[in-house]
Amino acid sequence: MTDNSLPNEIMDIEYESPSCPTNAAWARIPKEPSKSERTELIARVKQLLIEKDAVMVSHYYVHPDLQDLAIETGGCVSDSLEMARFGRDHKAKTLIVSGVKFMGETAKILSPEKTVIMPDLDANCSLDLGCPIDEFSAFCDQHSDRKVVVYANTSAAVKARTDWMVTSSCALEIVNHLKDQGEKILWAPDKHLGRYIQEKTGADMVFWEGSCIVHDEFKAVELIELKKQHPDAKVLVHPESPYDVISLADAVGSTSAILKAATEIDATTFIVATDKGMFHKLQQMNPEKTFIEAPTAGNSATCKSCASCPWMAMNGLANLAEALEKGLNKIKVDDSIRERAKLPIDRMLDFTAKLAEQRKSGIVPNIGAA
Repeated sequence: MTDNSLPNEIMDIEYESPSCPTNAAWARIPKEPSKSERTELIARVKQLLIEKDAVMVSHYYVHPDLQDLAIETGGCVSDSLEMARFGRDHKAKTLIVSGVKFMGETAKILSPEKTVIMPDLDANCSLDLGCPIDEFSAFCDQHSDRKVVVYANTSAAVKARTDWMVTSSCALEIVNHLKDQGEKILWAPDKHLGRYIQEKTGADMVFWEGSCIVHDEFKAVELIELKKQHPDAKVLVHPESPYDVISLADAVGSTSAILKAATEIDATTFIVATDKGMFHKLQQMNPEKTFIEAPTAGNSATCKSCASCPWMAMNGLANLAEALEKGLNKIKVDDSIRERAKLPIDRMLDFTAKLAEQRKSGIVPNIGAA
């Protein structure tokens, strides 16, 4: 079993240094409401969702309350690919995106006629922040003979500079498709995911040197020691993790793939290398199983994340209710950027829809674990 008291744990963390880039995010994480406040906030949000013709779209990494509330009100809890699909296809006039800013931007790109609101507009992503558009454009210009493929964890401006957008649940198949067409790939921004895909596909790829502050902190040395303590445990790893951590995994994949593996693998104990917000859904779907956090501790750790994204944790019931009630924190994307950014997103969505149909008919096998 796991303890999901995420915000209280986070509030006790000592920062690495005053200049640590995540300090502002740690300081903005909402405090846990009291039991009565929580009940009141949940009721208030439910009523506001009806009044505003709104639906919630929550990522697996946000607070359990926001995950449960999305499901209870007819919304969606998923990875970023399904969040994009759900928001585009839902009839609600307002989308409440509980996640990080690139997810809100993607929702707005796909649904420009809808109002897109986030609990906190400053909920960002280290991969997005580490890939500024000016530097990325210069990098693309240096490799103009390559197809530009970017991970979803990027700004709208970066997406507007690309040929394809991918998520971790479809990146491997899309890169393999491009390789089969004879294309060379420029990949950004997560180097670990990119190199995992290169190993699986054999594609000719160059990489932007980015990484996620959560997944980059998992340590193979400490994971080996933890495996010794739990010899029957299976290891589930998100491919944003370092190569030596991935090499120890029994299953590698996106958040949705990790959920699938935890359900289908014949084991009762799992060590999981991804954001600890994921443990809520893992435990809900597998109440009889035990999930253990992969280690970020040890001599090599900096504890920037302690397996928790501070920006994801900035989403809370109180700021959600306030944003919904007052119409705050609306996502805006310039039309010229939105139109260009929509092209690589649409390519991904069209590709994955066709792939799903082909798999139903038995035409295309799964490629790898991502």
